[in-house]
Amino acid sequence: MPVILSRRTALLLPLLAALPSRAVFGADEEWRPKRVVKIIVPSTAGGTTDIMARLLAAHLQPLWGGPPVIVENKPGAGGAIGTQEVLRAAADGHTILMGNVGPQAIAYSLVRNLPYKAEDLVPVSNMILGPNALVVNPALPVNTVAELVEYLKKNPGKTSYGTPGIGQSPHLAGIWFNQLTGTESTAAHYRGAAPAGTDLAAGVIQYMFDALVNAVEPMKAGTVKVLAVSGRERYPTLPNIPTLREAMPELADFSVTSWVGVFVKKGTPPTALRALNTGINSLLERPATRERFLGMGGLPDYGTPEEYSAFINAEIAKYAQVIKRAGIQIDLG
Repeated sequence: MPVILSRRTALLLPLLAALPSRAVFGADEEWRPKRVVKIIVPSTAGGTTDIMARLLAAHLQPLWGGPPVIVENKPGAGGAIGTQEVLRAAADGHTILMGNVGPQAIAYSLVRNLPYKAEDLVPVSNMILGPNALVVNPALPVNTVAELVEYLKKNPGKTSYGTPGIGQSPHLAGIWFNQLTGTESTAAHYRGAAPAGTDLAAGVIQYMFDALVNAVEPMKAGTVKVLAVSGRERYPTLPNIPTLREAMPELADFSVTSWVGVFVKKGTPPTALRALNTGINSLLERPATRERFLGMGGLPDYGTPEEYSAFINAEIAKYAQVIKRAGIQIDLG
């Protein structure tokens, strides 16, 4: 049976055909915030996580052209306080977590009484990814990773490596290094990387895994030797320094990086998730962003929510294995 259109409907058809399909079918418009957006930093001001949050806030404010985007620091309990702040807020895209490897990967296996689960958060995108450096005291008679392993095997339990604190990624890097190479050394825990680096230069400890950005100037001054970096690839500004992965067959899977990325509460609308992910990407693809990150010892590391979720799950699994084998756990005070 033929369909008879009214004259008015017939006149409208060409106009409807020219409209985007989502306008015809009533799909959601692009998400924009309706009130102040908060980026929660689960650490004190001044660190990499805080810097990433402030860069992102300054970028999103004019991009979205709406209410202010502000940064709030909520330090304490190894990042748990800031994470809980996000989980108490509405899942509507107006509260964002600038997370990092500690509270968003390591803590799930390390902390017995952690008040949240990985499933409570949705990964949006990573922002910066930076390797650690394996650094040794210049007096140690080694110049390569293989020579360090040989030295440790000849002196089991007689050497010590510094860490910025129990359960932090440089500490777990040291544990994993020993596990993979069959070596023994003692962890010397400090309150931060700076005092550990001071004792390394003084010969109180023999080696440590430290953020690459912390190792560059001491390396140039000759107070430490950098044997390798812990990322999956050599660092662009230090092409002559090998990765641990290429140094020895036993370390082929060794990859320890510091990373900072964005999370939102589970249940956040997909439109808000996409808008935030797109905004992050537009910041990270800028050449000026790459240059700034290089100076901080890292590289831009954009990913889709699906890619970032896969990365986070792999990080959680990696550290769970290392922690289980080491038999270490802590409680939040």
